[in-house]
Amino acid sequence: MKKIALYWQILIGMLLGVIVGLALSQFTWGSTFVQNWIKPFGNMFINSLKLIAIPLILGSLIKGVSDLKDISQLSSIGLKTISFYLLTTVLAVSIGLTIVNIISPGKHIAEETRTELLMRYAGDISQKKIDAQRHIESGPLDAFENIIPENIFAAASENINMLQIIFFAIFFGVGLILIPENQSEPVKKFFDSFNHVILKMIDLIMIAAPFGVFALLAALVTEAPSSDLFIALGMYAFSVLLGLAIMIGLYTLSVWLITKRSPIFFLKGILPAQLLGFSTSSSAATLPVTMERVEEHLGVDESIGSFVLPIGATINMDGTSLYQAVAAVFIAQAFGMDLSIVAQLGIIVTATLASIGSAAIPGAGMVMLIIVLAQAGIPEAGLALIFAIDRPLDMFRTTVNLTGDAAVAMIVAKTEGKLKKVKR
Repeated sequence: MKKIALYWQILIGMLLGVIVGLALSQFTWGSTFVQNWIKPFGNMFINSLKLIAIPLILGSLIKGVSDLKDISQLSSIGLKTISFYLLTTVLAVSIGLTIVNIISPGKHIAEETRTELLMRYAGDISQKKIDAQRHIESGPLDAFENIIPENIFAAASENINMLQIIFFAIFFGVGLILIPENQSEPVKKFFDSFNHVILKMIDLIMIAAPFGVFALLAALVTEAPSSDLFIALGMYAFSVLLGLAIMIGLYTLSVWLITKRSPIFFLKGILPAQLLGFSTSSSAATLPVTMERVEEHLGVDESIGSFVLPIGATINMDGTSLYQAVAAVFIAQAFGMDLSIVAQLGIIVTATLASIGSAAIPGAGMVMLIIVLAQAGIPEAGLALIFAIDRPLDMFRTTVNLTGDAAVAMIVAKTEGKLKKVKR
């Protein structure tokens, strides 16, 4: 009997999770049962992916940088990577602003819905404000200062310190390039073997992926707010999803035009990572699978994938930046505010920088959104208007984030002559 493809297994797990969540939510004890006996398995699955995120980045990035042979090659790849990521982020914010101004979803919010949400999520919003205030009060160079860790072991103890891990891995890899080959070769062999072990761990973890996404989706359905709220905010959700769909289309078109690989090839190759990103809402947690799909199924050389993808999972948040632009204008519209062209240009700059600073974890975009709102002079209390459906939309924008990472990895590999043919 032919084995069912992984993405079909994940899709079946997601579907069953929704069905079970809907069925159990009809009982008074259903939600408690799901939270106590099903959701923990989803959390364990996410934790297992997070467990290997830092070892994966350290090992793959050190090996990837050291394999580049010389510093000039590293500079070329780094410049292309950062340039493509910034370009797609600015494009995403611009698309979001265009859509939200045309559709004007904020005018569809009823006064009673707005009042109810302000009361329901007052406590959550307060915490988000506290988190955002730390970013607002930081100095202009704090983001760059914090990239350099004072203790690599302390930095490696938290997945949120991904940029610090990337800095150390690149620095270490540069050191390997600059020392004689007979001295660096044993270290390179160690990290090569280390990578093989981590990749095998990923294979083992992915066996549980259908069960993990089943648990996550069942829990999400039982936690979801009332359908009335989804209807009231339908136009806002449609605006975000339309923008995200356009971004997926642009990624696919760019890959087709530049790498000459077909849209079906690209989307089929990255689909398991997209589905996992959709389930976990975390680019960092999905990074191991993204790297495996891009390198093994899309033909990106390991030296490119191990450099481009970890950086992308940390700074390339196209879906997040698009959502921040739509959400900011939507909240302004809901409060009857007309944002000027200058204010919306400010949103482009702030959302771009905020998305780069967002942690690759669920809900981080909401914290950064407060900074965008503050810059544009939009009432922060308006967060309550979108709090209810932020989690489902977070799942979609995470999918876009990692798709953008994969597209840029293919484009950079093509320009560097390191995009291999893949046997299908």
